Amino acid sequence: MKTALITGATSGIGKATAERFADEGIRLVLCGRRIERLEELKDRLGGKVDVHIEHFDIRNKDVVFEKLANLPKNFSDIDILINNAGNAHGLDPIQSGNVDDWEAMLDINVKGLLYVSKVIMGKMVAKKSGHIINIGSTAGKSVYPKGNVYCASKYAVDALTQAMRIDLNEYGIKVGAVNPGFVETEFSIVRLKGDIEEAKKVYQGFQALKPEDIADIIYFMISRPYHVNIADVLVMPTAQASNFVLNRKYS
Repeated sequence: MKTALITGATSGIGKATAERFADEGIRLVLCGRRIERLEELKDRLGGKVDVHIEHFDIRNKDVVFEKLANLPKNFSDIDILINNAGNAHGLDPIQSGNVDDWEAMLDINVKGLLYVSKVIMGKMVAKKSGHIINIGSTAGKSVYPKGNVYCASKYAVDALTQAMRIDLNEYGIKVGAVNPGFVETEFSIVRLKGDIEEAKKVYQGFQALKPEDIADIIYFMISRPYHVNIADVLVMPTAQASNFVLNRKYS
């Protein structure tokens, strides 16, 4: 039985991926900030597979290092790492951006990914096997107005994915990325500072992707034969042609 560690597992793509992996018999280490949601997932998925939860803020380097370096023995051998935790804060033009928002995006989307990867990569290098999938975004492929620092953080994820693939190649470790466009999750609620009505408008007039769509793609990637590494996936709803072209009349 393989073991997967998923960050940001309490909602959206992370939660859907945990559910899909459980259906496929993959042992789970689920990480997130919301303990009640982690416990609910453990209770619900624990009937299918072994589940261990780790409650921490990915921005806290010392806690991340301590917890992931000391996983229970039967969960410590990580075969699959899904770097899913990420966020977006605000839609301000860069000249009036909120510095706290900038720091939150860089700390979580870039530094947090690095902290988790640092621990798990060490384990994978030691055994010369493993599979890492980073969740990027179309925002890491094309910058859009008022996306500035969020886009920069996702461009960084894209660069880190490529760098990981190069540096870990000699150890037989697979590295890939999924870069989704519009996926209907809690993402927009966070970005719009809890304004639920405005967040709903983001997805009006077209059929956005669902978290389960991305989970299906992630499972496809990790279930390929060893000699096949799907390095980079760009996925958008049919209504979306780019970060600038979205047909809201198409559903």
